[in-house]
Amino acid sequence: MVDVLVQHGPMLIAIAAIVGFFMAWGIGANDVANAMGTSVGSKALTIKQAIIVAMIFEFAGAYLAGGEVTSTIRKGIIDSGYYTDVPELLVFGMIGSLMAAGLWLLVASYLGWPVSTTHSIIGAIVGFSAVGVGFDSVSWGKVGGIVGSWVVTPAISGFLAYLIFQSAQKLIFDTENPIRQAKRFVPMYMAFAGFVMSLVTIKKGLKHVGINLDNLEAYTLAIAIAVVIGAVGAFVIGRLKMDEKADRRTMFMNLERIFAVLMVLTACCMAFAHGSNDVANAIGPLAAVVSIIQHDGEITKKAALAWWILPLGAVGIVAGLAIFGHRVIATIGKGITHLTPSRGFAAELAAASTVVIASGTGLPISTTQTLVGAVLGVGMARGIAALNLSVVRNIVVSWVVTLPAGAILSIIFFYILKGIFG
Repeated sequence: MVDVLVQHGPMLIAIAAIVGFFMAWGIGANDVANAMGTSVGSKALTIKQAIIVAMIFEFAGAYLAGGEVTSTIRKGIIDSGYYTDVPELLVFGMIGSLMAAGLWLLVASYLGWPVSTTHSIIGAIVGFSAVGVGFDSVSWGKVGGIVGSWVVTPAISGFLAYLIFQSAQKLIFDTENPIRQAKRFVPMYMAFAGFVMSLVTIKKGLKHVGINLDNLEAYTLAIAIAVVIGAVGAFVIGRLKMDEKADRRTMFMNLERIFAVLMVLTACCMAFAHGSNDVANAIGPLAAVVSIIQHDGEITKKAALAWWILPLGAVGIVAGLAIFGHRVIATIGKGITHLTPSRGFAAELAAASTVVIASGTGLPISTTQTLVGAVLGVGMARGIAALNLSVVRNIVVSWVVTLPAGAILSIIFFYILKGIFG
C-alpha cells in the first residue's frame, strides 16, 4: 500500500500542512489565554495590548525554541509498530487527528471554553488508532495518566495559588504599613517569580534550541537569575516615591500597580514557554506525515522538521490568537472570579510553578487546566461566593468532553480519508 503514499504524497502533504495550520490556529485561539487571561482580567493590560504581547512572545517561543526535531507521535500515546506494514493508515490518522482537534478547538474557542489543546490532539490520535487499527495499538496506561491529571493538575496549582495569595495578604496587605512591608517582601516575590519563570524557560524552551542543561546547571542558572532580579527589584522599589501616610485605598492602588508590572513579566515568560512547548501539538503530527511520505513509508521515532513547518505553526498560533483569542481570554480573566493584579500574579506564579513541578516529575499536564486551577485557588481564598460556579461547571464539562470529542471526530475524518485515498 506504500504506492498510495507515492502516488498521492504531494497532495497528502499539502492537506496535512493546511490542517496543521488550522490546528495551530486553534492553539492560538484557545490556549494562549493561559498566558494572558489573568493580565486582561486584572486590567494590567487591555485585550489589544495582551494580544500584541502574546503574539511577540508566542511567535518567539514557537519559532526560536519550537525544536528542529520533534517526536512524530506525541507523548508515545500509540505504538508505531502496528503501522509498520500500513504506514498510509498512520498518515490518514495524523491528518484526521489534526482536522479533528482543530475543529474541536474552533468550537470551544467560539463558546469561550478553555480546553486543553494537548488533550484534544491526544484524544484524536487515540480515537483513530483504537478504532481504525486496533485497541491494543493505544498505550492505555498513558491515557489513564492524562485523565488523572484532570484532577491532580488543577489541585496542585489551585493549592499553590491559594498559598501565594494568602501569603501576600498576611505579609503585605493586612499589615499596618503595607508600603513598608511591600518594599521588604515584593523583591522576594520577584526573586521567586524569576526563579520559577527562568526554570520554565530553561526546561521548556532552551532544550529545543539544542541547549541541554542538566538539573544542577538549570537550577544554578535559575537561582543566579532570581538573585539578580530580586536585587534589581529591591533597588527599583526602594526608589519608588510612595506616601506611607496616604489612606489605605491609595496605598492598595499603588501596591496593585507594582504587582501589575510583575504579572506582565510572568505572562511574557509563560507565553514564550507555551509557544515553545505546545506548537508541537500542531507540528508533531504534521512532521510525522511529511517524514513518512518522504521516507517511502518508513516510520521514525523522531522527525527532522522541513524548513517550512515551524514558521507555519508559529504563524498559525499568532493568527488564531489575533482573530479569536479574546473569547477565552475573557472567560479566564473575568468569568471565573474577579481578579486584581496581586490575585492574577498569584495565579500566574502558581501555574508556572506547577509546570516546573510537572516537567520535573513527568506528570502529564495541560497548561489550560493548570491556570484555571490557579485562578480557582485565588477565588477560593476569598470564599466560594467569589467564584462564578456556572462558568466553572461549563469549564469542567468541556474538559471531560475534549478527549471523546477529539476521538469521535478523528475516527470520522480517518475513514473519510481512507475512503478517498485508500
